[in-house]
Amino acid sequence: MVDIINTFKADKNALRGTYTIKESEEYYQRFFQFYDNWENRIKEIKFKDLTPTEKVDYVLLKNLIEKEGYLLNQDYKAFEEVASVADFTEILFPFIQERRRGKQPDAKVLAQQFKKAEEIIQTKIKQLENDKFQDWLIAEKAAGIVTSFQQGLKEAYNFYYAYDPDFTWWMESPYKSLDEDLTKYSDFLKENYSKESIKDDGSGIIGKPVGRKTLIRNLEYEFIPYTPEELIETAEKQFEWCKQEMIKASQEMGYGNDWKAALEHVKNTYVEPGKQPEAIKDLYDHSVDFIEKRDLITFPEMAKETWGMIMMTPERQKVNPFFTGGWEISISYPTQGMSHEDKLMSMRGNNPNFSFPTVQHELLPGHNLQFYMNARHKPYRSVFGTPFWMEGWALYWEINLWNKDFPRTPEEKMGMLFWRIHRCARIIFSLKYQLGEWTPQECIDMLVDEVGHEYANAEAEVRRSFATSYTPPLYQLAYMVGGLQFYALRNELLEKGWTEKQFHDRVMQENMMPVSVLRFLLENKEIPEDYKASWKFSTDFK
Repeated sequence: MVDIINTFKADKNALRGTYTIKESEEYYQRFFQFYDNWENRIKEIKFKDLTPTEKVDYVLLKNLIEKEGYLLNQDYKAFEEVASVADFTEILFPFIQERRRGKQPDAKVLAQQFKKAEEIIQTKIKQLENDKFQDWLIAEKAAGIVTSFQQGLKEAYNFYYAYDPDFTWWMESPYKSLDEDLTKYSDFLKENYSKESIKDDGSGIIGKPVGRKTLIRNLEYEFIPYTPEELIETAEKQFEWCKQEMIKASQEMGYGNDWKAALEHVKNTYVEPGKQPEAIKDLYDHSVDFIEKRDLITFPEMAKETWGMIMMTPERQKVNPFFTGGWEISISYPTQGMSHEDKLMSMRGNNPNFSFPTVQHELLPGHNLQFYMNARHKPYRSVFGTPFWMEGWALYWEINLWNKDFPRTPEEKMGMLFWRIHRCARIIFSLKYQLGEWTPQECIDMLVDEVGHEYANAEAEVRRSFATSYTPPLYQLAYMVGGLQFYALRNELLEKGWTEKQFHDRVMQENMMPVSVLRFLLENKEIPEDYKASWKFSTDFK
């Protein structure tokens, strides 16, 4: 199965490197063929002859092929709806295809074809001015088709330009003119939609809910046996627990039941300008020392040696106001060009107590350790990546460390609880939005009123969730749901005599996959060939 999975990954990468115009009939049809071929290939494998580990890999690969084929089909339906905007590409596509094998083009003829394409584009613009797309998503798809072709055309042109004298002489002016028209056409398409379709609730954030059917289908591919409504109910229980714990921390701080006042106090514990990197390093040292003293997991010395730091750009902070991590930790903190108000919001939102539970989330034993170990243990499983494993593992450590009295002060408790309740809120607001029950503004209001976010930070969080390609529909709920899965699996194995260190080290040695499938490996159980989501991990966990 290792060689089969590596072949699947290599074949897919090879095709993507060849068929680079992703928004084209050629691309879609070639990948439909690719997934059909792999569906047939997986059927030829004799499941009963596989080892238990190979059976897990078989189920994972089969699920991945079905999932990616489904998503490709969804994308193609959107493509078909507006493919006519790129009718002009039919006369130019042979030039791109023949370039792949270095055929010398008839530059004189090609120049005329470029000119013809420009005329078609001008006609298309006039036609579409009075025939607007239904909504901005359709308009973006149409613009993406043109942009995708434009990039492919540029690559083909640059291959011949200045190398082939005849091509260079004929094509320099026609290409420049057509490239400018393609840019104008793409810009036109992107804005050519009915403004009546936009339901701007005042937030300025425009997205499109995917609906219950799509949510359930995606949950099935992640082996999550819950409906959206059941996940919301689980999150609401967790949310209420967090709120009660925040009140307890508030009382310790002398604010009584006024947890919002206590949270305001914590926000103002931010460090002075220039001190944030040192504060992050101190928090990292504390978390590593805490975990190693309790012998909870193995930290390779090189992993501790090779993580790095960068500062997040102001542009990135508009979408993600908090620091992120992976191979390195990207620190979010005010820069010189920000307004006074934005500087304060960034400083308050990234105070050390808020950062207390998230440094380990991003570095060790969170994302940095995950990347480090994935590169060294069963790397072929990287194709099975899922946020329920990646984000769920990091969130699980926040849960586990809380239960081990990781916070030293009520302020640090408040910081941990702030992020914990935030992850509960993510499940609630993202699902209610995707179900069409909440607007973006209602999501922002919840984060401000019920979680305690600064308004700008809440707005950035919601914008990242619904108005960018950064997060697929299930990404935001994957943190807490994945964390609950890991916690339930941990409890099952501890009851069977495992130590925490054995559990944690083994998880890191198996690489990425849905947690319910990982459960079969760790519990040494045989996975069924037609395995469907069935594991009801605990929903009453505190």
